[in-house]
Amino acid sequence: MKKLEAMAMAAVLAVIVGTTPAWTSSHREAPLVTLMPKVDGTDFYMFRSYEPGREGFVTLIANYVPLQDPYGGPNYFTLDPVARYRIEIENDSDPEPDLVFQFRIFNTFRDIRVPAGGEEVSIPLRNVGQVTGDPTSEANLNIIEDYTVRLIRRGGGDSGMLVNRASGDELFGKPADNFGNKSFPDYPGYASRFVYDAGIPGCGDGRVFVGQRKDPFAVNLGEVFDLVNTNPVGPADGESDDLEDKNVTSFILEVPIDCLTGGAGDVIGGWTTAHLPRSRTLRNSPSFDRPTIDSAGLVQVSRLGMPLVNEVVIGLKDKDRFNASRPRQDLQFATYVTNPALPELLEILFGVEAPNSFPRNDLLATLARRSDGAGRVGFAVAEPGAWLLDAVHMEPSAEAAGGADWGSWWASLTLRRPRPGE
Repeated sequence: MKKLEAMAMAAVLAVIVGTTPAWTSSHREAPLVTLMPKVDGTDFYMFRSYEPGREGFVTLIANYVPLQDPYGGPNYFTLDPVARYRIEIENDSDPEPDLVFQFRIFNTFRDIRVPAGGEEVSIPLRNVGQVTGDPTSEANLNIIEDYTVRLIRRGGGDSGMLVNRASGDELFGKPADNFGNKSFPDYPGYASRFVYDAGIPGCGDGRVFVGQRKDPFAVNLGEVFDLVNTNPVGPADGESDDLEDKNVTSFILEVPIDCLTGGAGDVIGGWTTAHLPRSRTLRNSPSFDRPTIDSAGLVQVSRLGMPLVNEVVIGLKDKDRFNASRPRQDLQFATYVTNPALPELLEILFGVEAPNSFPRNDLLATLARRSDGAGRVGFAVAEPGAWLLDAVHMEPSAEAAGGADWGSWWASLTLRRPRPGE
């Protein structure tokens, strides 16, 4: 075992032998991604499946396209077919993903037309009639959305496309967004048809779903970003949830535990990223199928792992850089963790004394320890409740990418000290 020291903020991590959920949320957190909401990641969740009979699986959820209004017609919220949406999993305590589930979107435009005074005229809407649980009613949809999922393993072994067990091919269908009760009399029943059993290369079967869901996070966004215009000592439910009527688009995978761990242990790390072509040129005469000219070569433009890191920890000037960075480059942002600006802002706004003994060596002294030669480390768990232990092995980087002078190899685990009476 390597010597481990310091901390990392790259990924959500979970001990999969338990049921502790890993969660995070972020909405419009960086300047650049506000220009491309179709690839703006909002949430990442990772937890052991709790449905009866599914205890041997882990559920992975990556949510995109924030703040979707139910009345967001006529276009609603299709995904970007030139983007690549990824869920990345690490299982051997280094800063690189061992498994990547890559989603690619395919949108088919039907160009439904109606006769108007002797002319066949294209309709301006996404549908021309009701869509029900009957698959034939999907003929009323003007755009059909599908996707594929590719599993990419580091080293190449057992990589390949996920297979739709219902059809035997590699294509999965995505339900249309919920346009309303008249268009979809039973939207839950309609959307449930798009939960698929999927063959995963080298892993057996899992399940997959991509589609619109209610945003599961709860926060009073308006007040928080209006100079924390709320009562910080008020009741927990004293403010309204600004996301109560908002939707997101979810990429959901349920994967066998053994597939994710690779036999390496009981701890996995996970995060989500989105990638776009490096160059995009606007056409003088865009069409539905070809609105832009896109070059080869993908660039990471969105990244989400630990809770709210980019939203309220990383400085405004570095938010786009954080979204484009990889876990091995995280040390370039260390000052935002050891010398956070948020306590100082709260002092200015509320005239209170916040914990601001900088750098925050008190946190490191409590949670950081240097391992011995055998890789062992001891520490006291002072308070009851759930704890997350992060550990990083650091070495000077031979290839100082992104301005980072150090490379890092990281691992994490969760533990719980019972409360009295538990």
